[in-house]
Amino acid sequence: MARPDRLFRLLQAMRVMPAPITAARLAAETEVSLRSLYRDIDSLRAAGARIEGERGYGYRLVEDYALPPQTFDRTEIEAIALGLAEVRHMGDPDLAEAAISVLAKVAATLPDDREQYLFHAISQVYRPDARYARVPHMDAMRRACWQEEALTISYADKGHAVTERTILPLAVVYTDRTLTALAWCCLREAFRMFRLERIIALEPTGSSFRPRRAALLRDYLAELRAREASKSAP
Repeated sequence: MARPDRLFRLLQAMRVMPAPITAARLAAETEVSLRSLYRDIDSLRAAGARIEGERGYGYRLVEDYALPPQTFDRTEIEAIALGLAEVRHMGDPDLAEAAISVLAKVAATLPDDREQYLFHAISQVYRPDARYARVPHMDAMRRACWQEEALTISYADKGHAVTERTILPLAVVYTDRTLTALAWCCLREAFRMFRLERIIALEPTGSSFRPRRAALLRDYLAELRAREASKSAP
């Protein structure tokens, strides 16, 4: 691993792990010897990171030179804490892990008193069960949206009839308790919502529809506005 990548990985580990973090744990996380770990800690300190602790005790990242200081008021911090807590309880392991990482990064940019607001927010989320069940094609669908790549799917409707579709995936939509994919359906030549748990098989086509995704999303929102306008018309 290149040294800049290793230092970034070390910073990220110190953001996320509960402090104090022993040198042995950090060395295992970054896959280096203890001697190299101590040199890396010294390098981060020289670059401006405020790292408390010492050999034999453990380390804590107090100020992160890689992230600029943030000025959020107390209500904004509550919103951040509440939103990230909701994401952690959604049932998507990848997003839950990302939410923990985001929380650590935000905390690293806050003054000490604001950091306490973040970790001891008065707004809390309690969900005894995950809001969404994990679906097998979530990662592939999310990746196809990012990469703007067409997909071929086998899709079962509510009557269990299966059709083959080529779709242009635009977004993953979190409705009440259902995960759906908003896409342009090339078979119907229209926007469609596909429930992810009904996708039996999914294959990337290797065909990119970039840069149409943003324009297609605008067209979809325009359709929604037109429908709402027609409903409210006398």
